[in-house]
Amino acid sequence: MRKSTVSIAGPDGEFAACLVEPEGPPRGAIVVIQEIFGVNAVMRAIAEDYASRGYVACAPDLFWRIEPDVSLTDQSQAEWDKAFSLYSRFDVANGIIDIGAVIAFLRARHGLKTGAVGYCLGGLLAFLTAARTDSDASVAFYAVGAEGFLGELDDIRKPLIMHIAEKDKFVPPEAQQKIRAAIADRPAGSGPQVEAFVYPGCDHAFARIGGAHFDLTEANLANQRSADFFAKYLG
Repeated sequence: MRKSTVSIAGPDGEFAACLVEPEGPPRGAIVVIQEIFGVNAVMRAIAEDYASRGYVACAPDLFWRIEPDVSLTDQSQAEWDKAFSLYSRFDVANGIIDIGAVIAFLRARHGLKTGAVGYCLGGLLAFLTAARTDSDASVAFYAVGAEGFLGELDDIRKPLIMHIAEKDKFVPPEAQQKIRAAIADRPAGSGPQVEAFVYPGCDHAFARIGGAHFDLTEANLANQRSADFFAKYLG
């Protein structure tokens, strides 16, 4: 695979992104949307994994307006404190604008169907990417705050799946119930596939390799569901 740093031109300026391209002809493109820790080793590894599956994967620096080139871990309190500080200053609407610019960049560069996958903050952004952009398929892992945007379900025009951790401290049971009920209440024939999967006993970030709540079995299940989903809708 080929790894590089590219510059994306958005409406508000240029920002960097980690681009990973497969060796052979790509089957599709995927925007990898960061957690609150920035484009760190975990996000780059996810991009590399999708490239190994034949996709062009691009992880944009969505904190660039606040502080460019953020790459934190979840291994120290100081890093957690900084991550939450960045999160508190992050503008979700601007993030979606930037993701839309990445989708346009990937389509212009490769001419492929393009989707998105996001985690934590990125999970919320993936949900909103499905509602506010023309992403061909979106996957949201443990989308923090999605219950506050459920009115946008009616705006979703392409497929979306959501992975929900049953014991998620940042997406509590009431929020999970709202999300699942809103999806279940969508009238038949009202739009594309929107589906939520719940992972029993799992806490937030159960798919983050090296994280405190990493669950190999459930992470593999969620990742395989995501891979099958992208194979169906992106190629």
